Amino acid sequence: MSIEIRPYWKNYIGGKWVDSSDGQRIDIINPGNGQKICEVARGTGADIDKAVAAARSCFKARVLQDMAPHERGALLFRIADELEKAADEIAEVECLDNGKTLEKGRAELPLTQRYLRYYAGLADKLEGRQIPIGTDLLDYTTHEPYGVSAQIVPWNGPLPVGARSIACAIATANTVVLKSPEDSPLSLFLLAEACERAGVPDGAVNIVCGLGYEAGAALVAHDDIDHIVFTGSVETGKSVLRAAAERVIPCVMELGGKSGGIVFPDADLDQVAESAAAGIFKHAGQICSAGSRLIVHRSLYDEVVSRLVAKAEALTVGPGIDGAELGPLISARQLDRVEALCQVGIDEGATLCTGGKRVAGLDGYFMAPTVFGDVTPQMRIAQEEFFGPVVVIIPFEDTEEAIEIANGTDFGLAAGLYTNNLSLAHKVAHRLVAGQVYVNQWWAGGIETPFGGMKRSGYGREKGQEALLGYVQTKNIGIKL
Repeated sequence: MSIEIRPYWKNYIGGKWVDSSDGQRIDIINPGNGQKICEVARGTGADIDKAVAAARSCFKARVLQDMAPHERGALLFRIADELEKAADEIAEVECLDNGKTLEKGRAELPLTQRYLRYYAGLADKLEGRQIPIGTDLLDYTTHEPYGVSAQIVPWNGPLPVGARSIACAIATANTVVLKSPEDSPLSLFLLAEACERAGVPDGAVNIVCGLGYEAGAALVAHDDIDHIVFTGSVETGKSVLRAAAERVIPCVMELGGKSGGIVFPDADLDQVAESAAAGIFKHAGQICSAGSRLIVHRSLYDEVVSRLVAKAEALTVGPGIDGAELGPLISARQLDRVEALCQVGIDEGATLCTGGKRVAGLDGYFMAPTVFGDVTPQMRIAQEEFFGPVVVIIPFEDTEEAIEIANGTDFGLAAGLYTNNLSLAHKVAHRLVAGQVYVNQWWAGGIETPFGGMKRSGYGREKGQEALLGYVQTKNIGIKL
């Protein structure tokens, strides 16, 4: 790859590219070598004010609402087409500012385009209903946009997550102020450029990079937003919800997970090893629905541990842009956190089967792929989210115990199970407390399938047709004839 990364990136507000109000900048660091890549304008509360004002002005002028739904769909199709012009740059920045592997960096564009095109196709299919209440009355419902949608997207998947949130907003005629992650914002600026080229109305989409405690806090507490979409940690999510509660603002919240996959005695162990390894080592485990717990029947336990260790130790570790299979963690602080939690596991008495330490001899923030055995359900490493390439393996004796272990955390984002018994799969899937359940393949699903959490993993749904319902409110209209 040979794209030259631009040295400085501005924020996109009201259809214009602007510097920060106070001129400050954020250094963007390559997690693969710890070196500075470029600078971006550091958005402040004043910049958030400008972005919200631009979004409010666009909404108040009914620019999107007065478009026919199929016209909003056509707008999303154009954004998807325009992204193609930045294909090489998207792949490069996803490797350099995000630490993704080259394969995953290249996959970000088609995934993002699919989100935009999927919701483009649904823009004219969100329908109300007519309610029969008598011959002299006409009663029907409509779906109305909330207004200005404040969106905070995570650093681990900024482009596809940002695109699906923007797509849902435009499809339903909401305007957007999106706070991009300060660690990996570059791909979202490329999305903003695609919006500009596609003819998105000024103010309909605004993208501001800033620190969470500055720009993020200012956005969710702003008096002139109507709706919040947030993906991030539970603790930050609580702060967002407190701010929203002050003004009774609806939220779509995705707050992470500690997802467990149950391996039953009849499981295909080749399938288990392949799927479980992908479920935790993809993007170095920095995925909210990663399969970070493996709950294995005692009769298969030693074999499964052995296979996962072999998978972990076979991975090539290094900068994603160089073609390595396992890239870095996003930052030095995240590496410190994951390594410290691994030490907690050792202190708790779990068996460190492989990994557990940062990778020596490499610049950047690399954590060795890690497997813990002899883990008990109440250990911290079985309860807390690592957000790193660490899987803990817990044995079980019978189905009831397996279900209890799987449901035994505060999280409920994803769960999985491996079995060739279709009846067992159905029964267990219904009892797992998770927003999505994967059977015989981790991440079995797609952009068409609703995604969201239960318990402290949040509420509301992203992806699928259900996502649009989080961006509208139902109005009932009754007419005396």
